[in-house]
Amino acid sequence: MTQVRQPVGPRILPQLTETNQAFWTGGAGGQLMVSRCDNCERWALPPVHECPSCGGGSTPQPVSGRARVYTWTVNYQKFHPDVDPPNLIAIVVLEEQDDLRVATNLVDIEPDDVRADLPVRVEFEDHGEIFYPVFVPEEAL
Repeated sequence: MTQVRQPVGPRILPQLTETNQAFWTGGAGGQLMVSRCDNCERWALPPVHECPSCGGGSTPQPVSGRARVYTWTVNYQKFHPDVDPPNLIAIVVLEEQDDLRVATNLVDIEPDDVRADLPVRVEFEDHGEIFYPVFVPEEAL
């Protein structure tokens, strides 16, 4: 089961909607939930009700939580009063589909140690109702 951890700091939390609820709460059960088309079986992020490829209906389904770093940046500027820099922000590609990308935070890694194609795995920060997905290097597990 995927690890649920205490938050490393404050996060800007989303408002839950019918469309995104499974994505933001699936971590309570240790699962990263992503919309998958009922017809063509393509995955889609951000969460959707209709498949962007074929227009079919979508259902949230669990993914492995394994990914690779696609790109990243380190934010040293304070962009919100509750969130202290630096913030390591990345786009990771989930292994289920070559173009299935999620914007996230990398934790348990120094900015100088991040590299393209770095294997990472999802963990969840417990923020009450919301389980915020963050990614850690595979080596850290």
